[in-house]
Amino acid sequence: MGFDVSGILIYTIAGNSVKDYLISLIIFIISIIALRIFKYVILKKLKNIFAKTTIEYDELLVRIVDTFGWTFYILISAYIAFQFILIPDSIRTVLYYLIIVFATYYAVKSIQTLIDYGTHKIIVRKQEEEKGADTSVIDLLSRLLKGFLWIVALLLILSNLGYDISTLIAGLGIGGLAIAIALQNILSDIFASFSIYFDKPFVVGDFITFGDDSGTVIKIGIKSTRIKTLHGEELVVSNRQLTESRVHNYKKMEQRRVVFNLGIRNETPNEKLIKIPAIIKGIIDNIELAKFDRAHFVRFGDSSLIFEIVYYVNTGDYNKHMDIQHAINLAINEQFGKEGIEMPYPTQTILMKK
Repeated sequence: MGFDVSGILIYTIAGNSVKDYLISLIIFIISIIALRIFKYVILKKLKNIFAKTTIEYDELLVRIVDTFGWTFYILISAYIAFQFILIPDSIRTVLYYLIIVFATYYAVKSIQTLIDYGTHKIIVRKQEEEKGADTSVIDLLSRLLKGFLWIVALLLILSNLGYDISTLIAGLGIGGLAIAIALQNILSDIFASFSIYFDKPFVVGDFITFGDDSGTVIKIGIKSTRIKTLHGEELVVSNRQLTESRVHNYKKMEQRRVVFNLGIRNETPNEKLIKIPAIIKGIIDNIELAKFDRAHFVRFGDSSLIFEIVYYVNTGDYNKHMDIQHAINLAINEQFGKEGIEMPYPTQTILMKK
């Protein structure tokens, strides 16, 4: 009496023959092997090839494909294999839902890889353009975008599972509104930091004036900006306050117009007064970064003759401007001494009646 293989193959269990189960199992194994070859052989070869090239996007493609894990491959193989046998609708539905969940999960992970890649490129370029640049705003945007991505993914999964998400979205909208009202000031500062980052009214290292305060920007944060004042202390200002104020950025000044007055003694004769504009012009023309504009006798003061001098400084650096003014004042004092031109000093005349 021989072993009847054909009889066993046609033996039926739960509506499927043993042969059907074997075919389904073989297809499952073949699918797993094919995916294993793709995962560990082809992908590794691609990595080795791309490592020798200078193209960046091929490496990114490998990283995206590599994010798909074994759980997803097993579910796909099972889903394919189950097409060749009869299974309860409940099991097929559960498998379908599991594939949706894991497919969405790995899709979000792939998009996150793209976001991380783009964020890294932006940060590197920013730091190359501006040494010590604050990239906290970029990091925050990246986190917010990834968080929003997970929320959308969750809603898509619930929608595919048959849930009515309109009520949930409405609830999220009301909850979000309540949170926005409670955190109004903080959110205003955060959005103001985005405005500062993208509009760039100032950057780290700029000397700015706003209201009655002024100083050098040392850090632009998510909620506030830190400024080192001329007195040396650190001033912390909310970003919202800065965006709502009129900000004077002296670092962006390419040329500074300087106006100052000079008093000459009333007793100075006209022939000496006539020489003064030429003397001032000669002094300013000999100083680097300074450009003479005009010098005029503008009015009679209480105890002096007032000259108004105007010149330009071809730099926005305040310290260099003061160095130039210092040099001009020293040169004027020296030249006036040589020409016998005197500047007034406080005097008082008393008239007495006999």
